[in-house]
Amino acid sequence: MKALFHQLLFAIAAVGLVRGADSSPTRPNILFIAVDDLRPEFGAYGADYIKSPNLDRLAREGMTFRRAYCQQAVCSPTRSSLLTGTRPDTTKVWDLVTHFRDALPNVVTLPQHFKEHGYFVQGMGKIYHGSLDDPRSWTVPWATPLADTYALPENVQLNARRYGLDPDDAPGARKAKAKGQAKAKKAAATDPDATPAQKNIRGPAYEGADVPDNTFQDGKVAELALTTLREMSQKKEPFFLAVGFIKPHLPFIAPKKYWDLYDPAQIKLAPNSFRPKDAPDYAILDGGELRNYHGIPDGHVPDDLARQLKHGYYAAISYMDAQVGKVLAELDRLDLRKNTIVILWGDHGWKLGEHDAWCKHSNCENDTNTALLLSVPGMKQRGAQTQGIVEFVDIYPTLAELAGLPLPSHLEGISFKPLLDDPTRRWKSAAFSQYPRTAGKSALGALMGYAMCTERYRFVVWVARDDHRKVDAIELYDHQTDPQENTNIAKIPANAALVAQLMAQWRQGWQGAKPAVN
Repeated sequence: MKALFHQLLFAIAAVGLVRGADSSPTRPNILFIAVDDLRPEFGAYGADYIKSPNLDRLAREGMTFRRAYCQQAVCSPTRSSLLTGTRPDTTKVWDLVTHFRDALPNVVTLPQHFKEHGYFVQGMGKIYHGSLDDPRSWTVPWATPLADTYALPENVQLNARRYGLDPDDAPGARKAKAKGQAKAKKAAATDPDATPAQKNIRGPAYEGADVPDNTFQDGKVAELALTTLREMSQKKEPFFLAVGFIKPHLPFIAPKKYWDLYDPAQIKLAPNSFRPKDAPDYAILDGGELRNYHGIPDGHVPDDLARQLKHGYYAAISYMDAQVGKVLAELDRLDLRKNTIVILWGDHGWKLGEHDAWCKHSNCENDTNTALLLSVPGMKQRGAQTQGIVEFVDIYPTLAELAGLPLPSHLEGISFKPLLDDPTRRWKSAAFSQYPRTAGKSALGALMGYAMCTERYRFVVWVARDDHRKVDAIELYDHQTDPQENTNIAKIPANAALVAQLMAQWRQGWQGAKPAVN
């Protein structure tokens, strides 16, 4: 009886310790930076022709993950997956209009989990996609400052007219965007990469006006983040601050000074401007999202225009990088950096003419491999890079473990904290992504392409949406001999045994790819 009494006292004390820890200021803060359409092509990834000093500094102070993969290469599915810690087939979010709470009404999101363990949690900018916010995730309501899309008057008017509005009634693109996006979302609801019936419904795809940074949304979001950090520095509880930057998402708009960082003559075009040989026609589409913008032709994008688009994408990266730099500088000024975990992720990759295509919306390496930087106070391997395969569903458990929080049972990823101490250790054997294709793409009707990327191969199985036993096509690319995934070798008879081996591994799914963790 006495032993039982002592056990009860110990349990009560333990609960008290946990509760005290939940609200303790010694817990690390989290600065959670999301970047839209950022492919892993900037200084930290070896692309020294991209001017990204602040991202590169974050990489030097943390770790660069060279083989980080999203679960579906389009905005809402990838964000829903990352923020719930579950995969698209669990969230049931494969498009831009479905909310994950339709399928998972009681799921605890990543920021919500921190909120429930004593953190002050605030979000701003693009965290969830578009209007698909999740109020349960935040301590105070999420907010995004209003800003015009374009700065040049002719572009403001063109954008308004293409939405069917009178420019005099819409003094800037914010009204045009608010009223017109419903059309674009409706067109993208079932197939985000399908070209809408109405072409060129938006303004131009790029702009470089000589205006201040805070003309556009990212500049205003950075300013809001600075104000919020100052307020959070006065609070007793630890904070989780989610800051979402929209650039380099289309349209490629940045103040002129960021365009001036690049010499157009030095910008190189994609070396593989052709579709993968022997791949199904629907594997990679040409990029209907880009064709929504004024002046973009169907089919092949001419070289001069392609170079201009890449110039705009690079300028938008540098503009976003400058905003990230302002936030990191304020974190330092407030002396918060020493107790703040900083994570920066691009929600998916992006094609810049590779495979004669643009945007995302596929299972290829360009689209599923994305940027991930993580800096943790006191980490041993500052400035290191890792080739360990990680997935975006792993971010939730990783941040929770680093903060000392318990892991919810619903998670479909695994913490990659061990890689922070040993970036060369063997980790996951594969990452898994997926992308749907609508009816009409094959004789089986609507398809889902499930991709598995191992240390050497990318293996994609296209199955009927209503019956996964029905296989329409298989793709296989050998990254050792074909890193750009230019030739599908699945049909070569000599590869039959390899296809069978990879199919067996693919059928084991993500559960079979977990690392051995000691």
